[in-house]
Amino acid sequence: MLENGGNFMVPVALFGWIPIVKSLFKRFDVRLAIAIAFVGGWEFLPVAGLKIKGIPEYNKVTATCMVILFWARHFDRERLRNVSFSPIDLPILIWCIAPFFSSVFNYLGLYDGLSQTMYQSITWGVPWYIGRVWFSDADGLKLLGTAIFIGAIIYIPFCWFELIMSPQLHRLTYGFHQHSFLQTLRDGGGFRPMAYMDHGLMTATWMGLALFLGAWLLYTRELPEKILSLPSGLLLLALAVTFLMMKSYGAIFLIFLGLLFAFLSNKMKNYWLIVVLLAAPHLYVYTRTTGIWDGTNLSSFVAEKFSPTRAQSLQFRFDNETILIRKAMEGTVFGWGGYGRSRVYDETGKDVSVTDGLWIITLGQNGIFGLMALILAVQTPVIFYLMRSAPERWNEKNRGAPTVMVVFMATYMIDSLLNAMINPVYMVFSGGIVGMLLKGETAFNVNAGSDLTETPRFVMPKTRFLPSPSFQGSSRFIS
Repeated sequence: MLENGGNFMVPVALFGWIPIVKSLFKRFDVRLAIAIAFVGGWEFLPVAGLKIKGIPEYNKVTATCMVILFWARHFDRERLRNVSFSPIDLPILIWCIAPFFSSVFNYLGLYDGLSQTMYQSITWGVPWYIGRVWFSDADGLKLLGTAIFIGAIIYIPFCWFELIMSPQLHRLTYGFHQHSFLQTLRDGGGFRPMAYMDHGLMTATWMGLALFLGAWLLYTRELPEKILSLPSGLLLLALAVTFLMMKSYGAIFLIFLGLLFAFLSNKMKNYWLIVVLLAAPHLYVYTRTTGIWDGTNLSSFVAEKFSPTRAQSLQFRFDNETILIRKAMEGTVFGWGGYGRSRVYDETGKDVSVTDGLWIITLGQNGIFGLMALILAVQTPVIFYLMRSAPERWNEKNRGAPTVMVVFMATYMIDSLLNAMINPVYMVFSGGIVGMLLKGETAFNVNAGSDLTETPRFVMPKTRFLPSPSFQGSSRFIS
Protein backbone atom coordinates (compact mmCIF):
# COMPACT_ATOMS: atom_id res chain seq x y z
CA MET A 1 0.00 0.00 0.00
CA LEU A 2 2.81 2.41 0.89
CA GLU A 3 4.87 3.25 -2.19
CA ASN A 4 8.03 4.32 -0.35
CA GLY A 5 7.63 2.40 2.87
CA GLY A 6 7.23 4.38 6.04
CA ASN A 7 5.27 4.04 9.26
CA PHE A 8 1.64 4.51 10.25
CA MET A 9 2.05 8.30 10.23
CA VAL A 10 2.13 8.35 6.42
CA PRO A 11 -1.54 7.31 5.92
CA VAL A 12 -2.54 9.26 9.03
CA ALA A 13 -1.06 12.45 7.57
CA LEU A 14 -2.31 11.92 4.01
CA PHE A 15 -5.86 10.92 4.93
CA GLY A 16 -5.97 13.29 7.89
CA TRP A 17 -5.16 16.07 5.46
CA ILE A 18 -8.69 15.89 4.05
CA PRO A 19 -10.53 17.04 7.23
CA ILE A 20 -7.72 19.44 8.10
CA VAL A 21 -8.19 21.31 4.82
CA LYS A 22 -11.95 21.29 5.31
CA SER A 23 -11.50 22.90 8.73
CA LEU A 24 -9.35 25.62 7.16
CA PHE A 25 -12.10 26.46 4.70
CA LYS A 26 -14.69 26.53 7.46
CA ARG A 27 -12.55 28.85 9.58
CA PHE A 28 -11.04 31.22 7.00
CA ASP A 29 -11.94 32.96 3.79
CA VAL A 30 -11.52 30.72 0.73
CA ARG A 31 -8.35 32.40 -0.58
CA LEU A 32 -6.69 32.46 2.81
CA ALA A 33 -7.59 28.79 3.36
CA ILE A 34 -6.11 27.86 -0.03
CA ALA A 35 -2.89 29.76 0.67
CA ILE A 36 -2.46 28.18 4.11
CA ALA A 37 -3.25 24.70 2.78
CA PHE A 38 -0.81 24.89 -0.12
CA VAL A 39 2.03 26.18 2.04
CA GLY A 40 1.31 23.87 4.97
CA GLY A 41 0.77 20.80 2.81
CA TRP A 42 3.94 21.30 0.82
CA GLU A 43 5.99 21.96 3.94
CA PHE A 44 4.77 19.10 6.14
CA LEU A 45 3.05 16.27 4.25
CA PRO A 46 5.17 13.13 3.73
CA VAL A 47 7.07 12.49 0.52
CA ALA A 48 5.24 9.22 0.03
CA GLY A 49 2.38 7.70 -1.89
CA LEU A 50 -0.47 5.31 -1.14
CA LYS A 51 -1.36 2.83 -3.85
CA ILE A 52 -4.90 1.52 -3.59
CA LYS A 53 -6.15 -0.79 -6.30
CA GLY A 54 -8.59 0.84 -8.65
CA ILE A 55 -7.86 4.49 -7.82
CA PRO A 56 -5.03 6.89 -8.73
CA GLU A 57 -2.02 7.05 -6.45
CA TYR A 58 -2.64 9.29 -3.47
CA ASN A 59 0.58 11.12 -2.62
CA LYS A 60 1.86 14.51 -1.50
CA VAL A 61 1.12 16.20 -4.83
CA THR A 62 -2.36 14.74 -5.31
CA ALA A 63 -3.26 15.36 -1.67
CA THR A 64 -2.11 18.97 -1.81
CA CYS A 65 -3.70 19.88 -5.16
CA MET A 66 -6.83 17.75 -5.38
CA VAL A 67 -7.96 18.03 -1.77
CA ILE A 68 -7.62 21.82 -1.93
CA LEU A 69 -9.51 21.96 -5.24
CA PHE A 70 -12.27 19.73 -3.87
CA TRP A 71 -12.93 21.87 -0.82
CA ALA A 72 -12.46 25.15 -2.69
CA ARG A 73 -15.08 24.02 -5.17
CA HIS A 74 -17.35 22.95 -2.30
CA PHE A 75 -17.11 26.26 -0.43
CA ASP A 76 -16.90 28.65 -3.39
CA ARG A 77 -18.68 26.94 -6.26
CA GLU A 78 -20.08 30.17 -7.70
CA ARG A 79 -16.68 31.59 -8.56
CA LEU A 80 -15.87 28.55 -10.69
CA ARG A 81 -18.85 29.34 -12.93
CA ASN A 82 -17.45 32.75 -13.79
CA VAL A 83 -13.92 31.80 -14.85
CA SER A 84 -13.22 31.88 -18.58
CA PHE A 85 -10.15 30.65 -20.37
CA SER A 86 -7.99 32.44 -22.89
CA PRO A 87 -5.46 31.50 -25.58
CA ILE A 88 -2.81 32.46 -23.00
CA ASP A 89 -3.77 29.23 -21.16
CA LEU A 90 -2.90 27.05 -24.17
CA PRO A 91 0.78 26.41 -23.21
CA ILE A 92 -0.15 24.88 -19.85
CA LEU A 93 -2.94 22.88 -21.50
CA ILE A 94 -0.58 21.51 -24.15
CA TRP A 95 1.99 20.65 -21.49
CA CYS A 96 -0.65 18.75 -19.50
CA ILE A 97 -1.69 16.61 -22.48
CA ALA A 98 1.85 16.06 -23.84
CA PRO A 99 2.16 12.62 -22.14
CA PHE A 100 -0.93 11.43 -24.04
CA PHE A 101 0.81 11.93 -27.40
CA SER A 102 3.98 10.28 -26.04
CA SER A 103 2.03 7.18 -25.05
CA VAL A 104 -0.06 6.96 -28.23
CA PHE A 105 2.86 7.45 -30.64
CA ASN A 106 4.92 4.85 -28.79
CA TYR A 107 2.05 2.31 -28.83
CA LEU A 108 1.80 2.26 -25.04
CA GLY A 109 -1.96 2.39 -25.15
CA LEU A 110 -4.80 4.81 -24.61
CA TYR A 111 -5.09 3.97 -20.91
CA ASP A 112 -1.44 4.80 -20.28
CA GLY A 113 -1.78 8.09 -22.15
CA LEU A 114 -4.84 9.12 -20.16
CA SER A 115 -3.25 8.04 -16.89
CA GLN A 116 -0.05 10.01 -17.50
CA THR A 117 -2.04 13.02 -18.64
CA MET A 118 -4.10 12.89 -15.45
CA TYR A 119 -1.03 12.96 -13.19
CA GLN A 120 0.57 15.72 -15.25
CA SER A 121 -2.63 17.75 -15.02
CA ILE A 122 -2.84 17.30 -11.25
CA THR A 123 0.76 18.43 -10.78
CA TRP A 124 0.75 21.38 -13.17
CA GLY A 125 -2.74 22.13 -14.45
CA VAL A 126 -4.78 21.99 -11.24
CA PRO A 127 -2.62 24.50 -9.30
CA TRP A 128 -2.58 26.77 -12.39
CA TYR A 129 -6.37 26.56 -12.49
CA ILE A 130 -6.65 27.33 -8.78
CA GLY A 131 -4.47 30.39 -9.30
CA ARG A 132 -6.56 31.53 -12.27
CA VAL A 133 -9.78 31.26 -10.28
CA TRP A 134 -8.86 32.46 -6.78
CA PHE A 135 -5.68 34.54 -7.04
CA SER A 136 -6.29 36.66 -10.14
CA ASP A 137 -5.75 40.07 -8.53
CA ALA A 138 -3.08 41.93 -6.58
CA ASP A 139 -4.65 41.18 -3.19
CA GLY A 140 -4.72 37.46 -3.86
CA LEU A 141 -1.12 37.29 -5.05
CA LYS A 142 0.05 39.42 -2.13
CA LEU A 143 -1.77 37.05 0.22
CA LEU A 144 -0.13 34.02 -1.37
CA GLY A 145 3.31 35.65 -1.29
CA THR A 146 2.89 36.60 2.36
CA ALA A 147 1.76 33.06 3.19
CA ILE A 148 4.92 31.64 1.58
CA PHE A 149 7.05 34.08 3.58
CA ILE A 150 5.34 33.19 6.87
CA GLY A 151 5.59 29.48 6.02
CA ALA A 152 9.34 29.84 5.52
CA ILE A 153 9.66 31.68 8.85
CA ILE A 154 7.89 28.76 10.54
CA TYR A 155 10.29 26.41 8.72
CA ILE A 156 13.41 28.09 10.13
CA PRO A 157 13.57 26.01 13.38
CA PHE A 158 13.13 22.80 11.38
CA CYS A 159 15.98 23.78 9.06
CA TRP A 160 18.27 24.63 11.97
CA PHE A 161 17.50 21.34 13.68
CA GLU A 162 18.71 19.51 10.59
CA LEU A 163 21.66 21.85 10.07
CA ILE A 164 22.87 20.76 13.50
CA MET A 165 21.51 17.22 13.92
CA SER A 166 21.50 16.17 10.22
CA PRO A 167 18.34 15.65 8.10
CA GLN A 168 16.28 13.33 10.30
CA LEU A 169 12.85 14.95 10.67
CA HIS A 170 11.15 13.06 7.84
CA ARG A 171 12.59 9.77 9.09
CA LEU A 172 11.63 10.47 12.70
CA THR A 173 8.10 11.45 11.70
CA TYR A 174 7.32 9.16 8.78
CA GLY A 175 9.85 6.36 9.18
CA PHE A 176 12.17 6.84 6.18
CA HIS A 177 14.52 9.25 4.46
CA GLN A 178 12.85 10.78 1.43
CA HIS A 179 16.13 11.01 -0.48
CA SER A 180 19.72 9.83 -0.34
CA PHE A 181 21.32 10.95 2.91
CA LEU A 182 24.69 11.29 1.18
CA GLN A 183 23.36 14.20 -0.88
CA THR A 184 22.74 16.18 2.30
CA LEU A 185 26.47 16.26 3.15
CA ARG A 186 28.16 19.53 2.25
CA ASP A 187 31.75 20.36 1.32
CA GLY A 188 33.73 21.36 4.40
CA GLY A 189 31.31 19.60 6.76
CA GLY A 190 27.74 20.20 7.77
CA PHE A 191 24.41 19.23 6.27
CA ARG A 192 21.83 20.59 3.87
CA PRO A 193 18.35 20.36 5.44
CA MET A 194 15.51 18.60 3.68
CA ALA A 195 12.87 18.87 6.42
CA TYR A 196 9.69 17.44 4.83
CA MET A 197 10.41 18.20 1.18
CA ASP A 198 11.69 15.91 -1.56
CA HIS A 199 15.30 17.10 -1.52
CA GLY A 200 17.58 19.64 0.10
CA LEU A 201 17.64 21.63 -3.14
CA MET A 202 13.87 21.97 -3.07
CA THR A 203 13.94 23.14 0.55
CA ALA A 204 16.69 25.65 -0.16
CA THR A 205 14.86 27.01 -3.22
CA TRP A 206 11.67 27.36 -1.18
CA MET A 207 13.47 29.31 1.53
CA GLY A 208 15.19 31.41 -1.15
CA LEU A 209 11.88 32.23 -2.81
CA ALA A 210 10.48 33.31 0.57
CA LEU A 211 13.53 35.52 1.12
CA PHE A 212 13.05 37.06 -2.34
CA LEU A 213 9.38 37.71 -1.60
CA GLY A 214 10.07 39.14 1.85
CA ALA A 215 12.83 41.45 0.60
CA TRP A 216 10.79 42.78 -2.33
CA LEU A 217 7.60 43.17 -0.29
CA LEU A 218 9.66 45.15 2.20
CA TYR A 219 11.01 47.24 -0.69
CA THR A 220 7.46 47.95 -1.92
CA ARG A 221 6.27 48.63 1.65
CA GLU A 222 3.83 45.71 1.58
CA LEU A 223 5.44 43.54 4.25
CA PRO A 224 3.63 43.74 7.62
CA GLU A 225 5.58 45.52 10.34
CA LYS A 226 5.25 42.49 12.59
CA ILE A 227 4.78 38.82 11.85
CA LEU A 228 4.10 36.34 14.65
CA SER A 229 4.61 39.28 17.04
CA LEU A 230 8.20 39.79 15.85
CA PRO A 231 9.62 42.62 13.70
CA SER A 232 9.54 41.65 10.03
CA GLY A 233 13.03 43.01 9.41
CA LEU A 234 14.46 40.73 12.08
CA LEU A 235 12.63 37.72 10.65
CA LEU A 236 13.87 38.59 7.17
CA LEU A 237 17.44 38.65 8.49
CA ALA A 238 16.96 35.28 10.21
CA LEU A 239 15.60 33.85 6.96
CA ALA A 240 18.58 35.20 5.02
CA VAL A 241 21.07 33.66 7.46
CA THR A 242 19.25 30.32 7.36
CA PHE A 243 19.18 30.33 3.56
CA LEU A 244 22.90 31.02 3.33
CA MET A 245 23.72 28.35 5.93
CA MET A 246 21.96 25.73 3.81
CA LYS A 247 24.93 25.98 1.39
CA SER A 248 22.90 25.32 -1.76
CA TYR A 249 25.11 27.44 -3.95
CA GLY A 250 23.02 27.08 -7.09
CA ALA A 251 19.89 28.26 -5.28
CA ILE A 252 21.81 31.09 -3.62
CA PHE A 253 23.20 32.23 -6.96
CA LEU A 254 19.85 32.16 -8.76
CA ILE A 255 17.87 33.85 -5.96
CA PHE A 256 20.33 36.71 -5.58
CA LEU A 257 20.67 36.98 -9.35
CA GLY A 258 16.90 37.29 -9.61
CA LEU A 259 16.78 39.90 -6.85
CA LEU A 260 19.57 41.89 -8.49
CA PHE A 261 17.98 41.72 -11.94
CA ALA A 262 14.59 42.77 -10.59
CA PHE A 263 16.14 45.76 -8.82
CA LEU A 264 18.24 46.80 -11.82
CA SER A 265 15.29 46.40 -14.20
CA ASN A 266 13.20 48.62 -11.97
CA LYS A 267 15.89 51.29 -11.74
CA MET A 268 16.86 51.17 -15.43
CA LYS A 269 13.18 51.05 -16.49
CA ASN A 270 14.00 48.23 -18.86
CA TYR A 271 13.31 44.48 -18.80
CA TRP A 272 16.13 43.25 -21.03
CA LEU A 273 17.87 41.57 -18.08
CA ILE A 274 14.79 39.40 -17.54
CA VAL A 275 14.78 38.61 -21.26
CA VAL A 276 18.32 37.29 -20.81
CA LEU A 277 17.04 34.95 -18.09
CA LEU A 278 14.27 33.79 -20.42
CA ALA A 279 16.66 33.19 -23.31
CA ALA A 280 19.19 31.18 -21.28
CA PRO A 281 17.25 27.85 -21.24
CA HIS A 282 16.59 28.04 -24.99
CA LEU A 283 20.27 28.66 -25.68
CA TYR A 284 21.28 25.82 -23.35
CA VAL A 285 18.88 23.33 -24.94
CA TYR A 286 20.02 24.29 -28.45
CA THR A 287 23.75 24.05 -27.72
CA ARG A 288 23.41 20.76 -25.84
CA THR A 289 21.10 18.98 -28.28
CA THR A 290 23.20 20.03 -31.28
CA GLY A 291 26.48 19.10 -29.58
CA ILE A 292 27.94 22.60 -29.91
CA TRP A 293 28.75 22.70 -26.19
CA ASP A 294 29.69 19.81 -23.90
CA GLY A 295 30.01 21.70 -20.61
CA THR A 296 33.66 20.90 -19.89
CA ASN A 297 34.76 24.53 -19.81
CA LEU A 298 32.10 25.35 -17.20
CA SER A 299 33.03 22.42 -14.96
CA SER A 300 36.71 23.37 -15.26
CA PHE A 301 35.86 26.92 -14.19
CA VAL A 302 33.91 25.61 -11.18
CA ALA A 303 36.80 23.33 -10.21
CA GLU A 304 39.29 26.18 -10.39
CA LYS A 305 37.25 28.91 -8.72
CA PHE A 306 34.98 27.02 -6.32
CA SER A 307 35.11 23.28 -5.60
CA PRO A 308 36.58 20.27 -7.44
CA THR A 309 33.85 18.12 -5.90
CA ARG A 310 31.09 20.34 -7.26
CA ALA A 311 32.84 20.45 -10.64
CA GLN A 312 32.99 16.66 -10.76
CA SER A 313 29.28 16.45 -9.97
CA LEU A 314 28.50 19.02 -12.66
CA GLN A 315 30.53 17.22 -15.31
CA PHE A 316 28.88 13.93 -14.32
CA ARG A 317 25.54 15.55 -15.14
CA PHE A 318 26.81 16.82 -18.48
CA ASP A 319 28.18 13.37 -19.41
CA ASN A 320 24.86 11.71 -18.60
CA GLU A 321 22.97 14.38 -20.50
CA THR A 322 25.07 13.62 -23.57
CA ILE A 323 24.09 9.95 -23.75
CA LEU A 324 20.48 10.74 -22.85
CA ILE A 325 20.27 13.38 -25.58
CA ARG A 326 21.58 10.85 -28.09
CA LYS A 327 18.91 8.37 -27.00
CA ALA A 328 16.17 11.04 -27.07
CA MET A 329 17.05 12.02 -30.61
CA GLU A 330 16.51 8.42 -31.72
CA GLY A 331 12.89 8.62 -30.59
CA THR A 332 9.86 10.43 -31.99
CA VAL A 333 9.11 14.14 -31.72
CA PHE A 334 6.88 13.12 -28.78
CA GLY A 335 9.66 11.23 -27.00
CA TRP A 336 9.81 7.66 -25.76
CA GLY A 337 7.02 7.75 -23.21
CA GLY A 338 7.32 6.20 -19.77
CA TYR A 339 8.53 2.92 -18.26
CA GLY A 340 12.19 3.92 -18.52
CA ARG A 341 12.19 3.69 -22.31
CA SER A 342 14.11 6.98 -22.62
CA ARG A 343 16.97 5.77 -20.44
CA VAL A 344 20.23 4.19 -21.60
CA TYR A 345 21.11 0.54 -20.91
CA ASP A 346 24.26 -1.48 -21.47
CA GLU A 347 24.46 -4.84 -23.23
CA THR A 348 23.39 -6.66 -20.05
CA GLY A 349 20.30 -4.51 -19.63
CA LYS A 350 21.67 -2.46 -16.76
CA ASP A 351 20.58 1.18 -16.60
CA VAL A 352 23.74 3.27 -17.00
CA SER A 353 22.11 6.70 -17.16
CA VAL A 354 21.33 9.23 -14.44
CA THR A 355 18.73 11.94 -15.03
CA ASP A 356 18.93 15.15 -12.99
CA GLY A 357 17.52 18.05 -14.99
CA LEU A 358 13.80 18.39 -15.64
CA TRP A 359 14.57 19.37 -19.23
CA ILE A 360 16.41 16.15 -20.10
CA ILE A 361 13.75 14.02 -18.40
CA THR A 362 11.10 15.81 -20.43
CA LEU A 363 13.07 15.56 -23.67
CA GLY A 364 13.43 11.81 -23.23
CA GLN A 365 9.86 11.07 -22.21
CA ASN A 366 7.91 13.70 -24.15
CA GLY A 367 10.33 14.71 -26.89
CA ILE A 368 10.91 18.12 -28.42
CA PHE A 369 7.16 18.69 -28.42
CA GLY A 370 6.90 18.18 -24.66
CA LEU A 371 10.06 20.14 -23.88
CA MET A 372 8.88 23.20 -25.79
CA ALA A 373 5.46 22.90 -24.12
CA LEU A 374 7.14 22.82 -20.69
CA ILE A 375 9.31 25.86 -21.35
CA LEU A 376 6.40 27.86 -22.76
CA ALA A 377 4.13 26.86 -19.86
CA VAL A 378 6.69 28.13 -17.35
CA GLN A 379 7.69 31.25 -19.29
CA THR A 380 4.32 32.42 -20.64
CA PRO A 381 3.31 34.29 -17.43
CA VAL A 382 6.72 35.97 -17.39
CA ILE A 383 6.44 37.13 -21.01
CA PHE A 384 2.85 38.26 -20.47
CA TYR A 385 3.87 40.24 -17.39
CA LEU A 386 6.74 41.95 -19.19
CA MET A 387 4.30 43.01 -21.90
CA ARG A 388 1.70 44.37 -19.46
CA SER A 389 3.69 45.79 -16.53
CA ALA A 390 6.42 48.40 -17.04
CA PRO A 391 9.60 47.67 -14.99
CA GLU A 392 9.65 51.19 -13.52
CA ARG A 393 6.40 50.33 -11.74
CA TRP A 394 7.66 47.10 -10.15
CA ASN A 395 8.41 48.89 -6.88
CA GLU A 396 4.82 50.09 -6.52
CA LYS A 397 2.45 48.62 -3.98
CA ASN A 398 0.42 45.65 -5.24
CA ARG A 399 3.11 44.74 -7.79
CA GLY A 400 5.60 43.27 -5.34
CA ALA A 401 4.47 39.62 -5.23
CA PRO A 402 3.77 39.19 -8.98
CA THR A 403 7.06 40.89 -9.85
CA VAL A 404 9.01 38.53 -7.63
CA MET A 405 7.25 35.50 -9.00
CA VAL A 406 7.76 36.29 -12.69
CA VAL A 407 11.47 36.88 -12.09
CA PHE A 408 11.66 33.72 -9.99
CA MET A 409 9.94 31.66 -12.70
CA ALA A 410 12.50 32.94 -15.20
CA THR A 411 15.26 31.60 -12.94
CA TYR A 412 13.28 28.42 -12.17
CA MET A 413 13.51 27.31 -15.79
CA ILE A 414 17.28 27.83 -15.58
CA ASP A 415 17.40 25.72 -12.41
CA SER A 416 15.38 23.03 -14.23
CA LEU A 417 18.29 22.58 -16.63
CA LEU A 418 20.22 20.88 -13.82
CA ASN A 419 17.53 19.86 -11.33
CA ALA A 420 13.99 18.53 -11.33
CA MET A 421 12.35 20.23 -8.35
CA ILE A 422 8.66 20.43 -9.23
CA ASN A 423 6.58 22.54 -6.85
CA PRO A 424 2.86 23.06 -7.64
CA VAL A 425 2.77 26.25 -5.53
CA TYR A 426 4.77 27.96 -8.27
CA MET A 427 1.99 27.21 -10.75
CA VAL A 428 -0.65 28.66 -8.42
CA PHE A 429 1.27 31.91 -8.64
CA SER A 430 1.67 31.59 -12.42
CA GLY A 431 -2.03 30.98 -12.99
CA GLY A 432 -2.89 33.90 -10.73
CA ILE A 433 -0.57 36.24 -12.63
CA VAL A 434 -2.15 35.30 -15.96
CA GLY A 435 -5.63 35.78 -14.52
CA MET A 436 -4.70 39.16 -13.10
CA LEU A 437 -3.16 40.40 -16.34
CA LEU A 438 -6.22 39.32 -18.31
CA LYS A 439 -8.33 41.57 -16.08
CA GLY A 440 -6.21 44.59 -16.92
CA GLU A 441 -4.92 47.44 -14.80
CA THR A 442 -7.81 47.34 -12.32
CA ALA A 443 -6.57 43.99 -10.99
CA PHE A 444 -3.48 45.75 -9.61
CA ASN A 445 -5.60 48.06 -7.45
CA VAL A 446 -6.56 47.02 -3.93
CA ASN A 447 -10.31 46.68 -3.54
CA ALA A 448 -10.76 47.35 -7.26
CA GLY A 449 -13.43 45.48 -9.14
CA SER A 450 -16.67 43.83 -8.14
CA ASP A 451 -14.99 40.72 -6.82
CA LEU A 452 -13.39 42.59 -3.92
CA THR A 453 -16.21 44.92 -2.93
CA GLU A 454 -19.04 42.54 -2.15
CA THR A 455 -20.14 41.67 1.35
CA PRO A 456 -17.60 39.31 2.89
CA ARG A 457 -18.70 35.88 4.05
CA PHE A 458 -17.21 36.49 7.46
CA VAL A 459 -15.18 39.05 9.34
CA MET A 460 -11.49 38.23 9.45
CA PRO A 461 -9.99 38.28 12.94
CA LYS A 462 -7.37 40.94 13.44
CA THR A 463 -3.90 39.45 13.61
CA ARG A 464 -0.37 40.70 13.55
CA PHE A 465 0.71 38.54 10.67
CA LEU A 466 -1.84 39.41 7.98
CA PRO A 467 -0.98 42.55 6.03
CA SER A 468 -4.43 44.14 5.84
CA PRO A 469 -8.17 43.52 6.08
CA SER A 470 -8.26 43.71 2.29
CA PHE A 471 -7.34 40.04 2.25
CA GLN A 472 -10.72 39.18 3.71
CA GLY A 473 -12.22 39.00 0.27
CA SER A 474 -15.58 37.42 -0.33
CA SER A 475 -17.22 34.13 -0.95
CA ARG A 476 -18.27 35.42 -4.37
CA PHE A 477 -15.72 36.39 -7.00
CA ILE A 478 -15.77 37.02 -10.72
CA SER A 479 -12.72 36.07 -12.76
